[in-house]
Amino acid sequence: MPDDLQHVIAAAWRAESARLVGALTRMTRDVDLAEDLAQDALVAALEQWPATGVPDNPGAWLMTTAKRRGIDHFRRADTYRRKLAELEHASEGEEALVPDLDAQVDHIEDDVLRLVFLSCHPSLTPDSRAALTLRLVGGLTTAEIARGFLTSEATMGTRISRAKRTLAEAHADFELPTGEERTKRLDDVMAVIYLVFNEGYTATAGDDWMRPDLADEATRLARMLAVLTPDEPEVLGLQALLELQGSRTAARLDADGVPVLLEAQDRTLWDRLRIRRGLSVLARAEEIAATGTPVGTYFLQASIAAVHARAARAEDTDWRRIARLYDVLAQAAPGPVVEVNRAVAHGRAFGPAAGLALLGDEPLLPGPLWHSVRGDLLERSGCHAEASAAFGEAATLTRNEGERTVLGRRADENRARVGSGDPRS
Repeated sequence: MPDDLQHVIAAAWRAESARLVGALTRMTRDVDLAEDLAQDALVAALEQWPATGVPDNPGAWLMTTAKRRGIDHFRRADTYRRKLAELEHASEGEEALVPDLDAQVDHIEDDVLRLVFLSCHPSLTPDSRAALTLRLVGGLTTAEIARGFLTSEATMGTRISRAKRTLAEAHADFELPTGEERTKRLDDVMAVIYLVFNEGYTATAGDDWMRPDLADEATRLARMLAVLTPDEPEVLGLQALLELQGSRTAARLDADGVPVLLEAQDRTLWDRLRIRRGLSVLARAEEIAATGTPVGTYFLQASIAAVHARAARAEDTDWRRIARLYDVLAQAAPGPVVEVNRAVAHGRAFGPAAGLALLGDEPLLPGPLWHSVRGDLLERSGCHAEASAAFGEAATLTRNEGERTVLGRRADENRARVGSGDPRS
């Protein structure tokens, strides 16, 4: 099969898999069967499209093929008559792939959002919820998810299979929860949407620095969640955060595909429409919060992202405000990642020594982040030999090739400054 056709089929699958599995789950009420039917449709595309060409509407073709596979399945089952009626009820073509939003607040006709709530069922553990969402909603392979969770593919495959089995045994309802039950599950849903966005914004592993389609899908889900709960500032904060961070996508890679860090980005490439949307949503959240409604971590992170978005140039960034916001965030949600980012903010606002003092001498968390931040602060302090070592250590710890390239380059640059006889080294 030609490489370009493989790319087209892979792109069609990435774009449609979540909607496909969601719609099939609604029809069959069986998430495991729905995924099998979707996979069958993908196999059919791989077999037929090289000969027939790519259809004008790949998503509709995949849906029609999957439904036919479903009809064949139920024809062999005792429940054929009832299920056939359900499968044939959905109209053929694109309409089945793009459900309309219901006007009722407690009922949203969106199969992907239903799939997210199902993946966040309380019968599942937090790790299982995240893994299942990445599999069903994000369209990641089991191997990709396993790398993200630092475990083997076999272990992750077992975890995902067990999660599906747990949902079946719990007779989990595919309908969107309402009232108190939805409130209970809202935090988990937001956490999973944010996790999917982060996997798209900065991939945990692989050759690609970003998976924009995954980040865009997470943003779409955040928008829908905000429609569902329009008076919840934390949900609005999540949408604002993803809009503002996602606005930088076009500036995050150079012409050679090498990642560009925030301070070096060409801000004229930032998506102004998404920035305006993010700032508008955040303003609405601030109005609600002003009435006394509690806010949380997504609201605070969105407030930080807004400071960056409002700065026309990197040197215009109000780092003192960002440092204050991180101080509040550290109190609201203490943790090593927040503390490392707080060290960055204080390093920019009050000098690298202040950042290094917060960072400490021992890694606060595994992976490259702590070492890369330490390298940056040391570089700003003029300690280039130590900075080179820190960046080099970070490069050995990352599983993302793009990030490894950037970290290795910074290690080399600082090493060269040591060799040049820089007196500060």
